[in-house]
Amino acid sequence: MRATIILSFVLAQLKAYSTDIEGFTTKANAFLVKYVNNGLVDYGAIKKDPSDADYLYQQIGKMNVDKAESTTRKAFYINAYNIVVIYAVVKAMPIRSPMDVPGFFDGLKHRIAGEDLTLNDLENIKLRQAYKDGRIHFALACAAQSCPPLASFAYTGERIEDQLKERTVLTLNMKEWIKLHPAQKKVEVSKIFEWYKDDFISAGNSPLEWINQFRKEKIPLSFAVGYYEYNWTLNKK
Repeated sequence: MRATIILSFVLAQLKAYSTDIEGFTTKANAFLVKYVNNGLVDYGAIKKDPSDADYLYQQIGKMNVDKAESTTRKAFYINAYNIVVIYAVVKAMPIRSPMDVPGFFDGLKHRIAGEDLTLNDLENIKLRQAYKDGRIHFALACAAQSCPPLASFAYTGERIEDQLKERTVLTLNMKEWIKLHPAQKKVEVSKIFEWYKDDFISAGNSPLEWINQFRKEKIPLSFAVGYYEYNWTLNKK
């Protein structure tokens, strides 16, 4: 009898954690559908009515993900990063770039699932170190035009693998993102591949080999690799 009661309590707790995350994800999805189009964010509209952004930001702080499935935590932290970035931009407006805000990524702390973290903490500790998945970089949007385009949907634990592949394929086949110069036998890629090089060679591949996994038109491995300048101008609609 006692064992049955304990099991029922544990199952109820797990269901509560799941419901909280599911509820947050549903609201985050609706928010992104409403305010994101072709990777651009309507910060002006959010500024006029910040209630949804404020609500999601508060929920991110209160969430308990300790007992959630690994894939669910992964999806939650990606969604949290993107929502917090949007929230922080709106709070700082008017700005032309997130870099106009001192410590935007490495100084300002946010309450995320019960911890006080910077955006860099969230990216590096909760996502990069925890999952060692280079595709994460194509799901996170840092409010700049050179960032991978922000998806107009929220990530879910059930679909995270398909969603990450979809966003990586989309980005790495964009001419603006991978700039081929066949005559010069050269390719220019995002500085993300320079800043986070270890994330793209962890399987023993070169960054170009990693990129080619997701490319329709493969890049010759003999091409010289360069990095174009990062455009930190706000990704505003």
